[in-house]
Amino acid sequence: MEIAVVGSEEFVLGFRLAGLKRVFVADESNYQNVIGEAMSDANIGILAVDAKDLKYLQHNFRSKILDSIQPVVVPVGGDESDLREKVKRAIGVDLYKTEDE
Repeated sequence: MEIAVVGSEEFVLGFRLAGLKRVFVADESNYQNVIGEAMSDANIGILAVDAKDLKYLQHNFRSKILDSIQPVVVPVGGDESDLREKVKRAIGVDLYKTEDE
């Protein structure tokens, strides 16, 4: 399984510099098509997206990808609770849980 990223040229730059090979550049006009293409690639296990770009998706499509398990879509730059729920759903364990909870 591979890690991929979808977003603007500026957003994906850091991922490219980190060595990520699966990079999909998208803007407001083609974001839904590009993310759909990335979602249909069976080799992608984790798909990082810019949380603020999710507004470019139709509501029902956004819900579908955020609930996806294969690949797991991880909005970057959003609320920490979003990431916590994604990790918990993907691996079945709450890694953030403390003894107090």
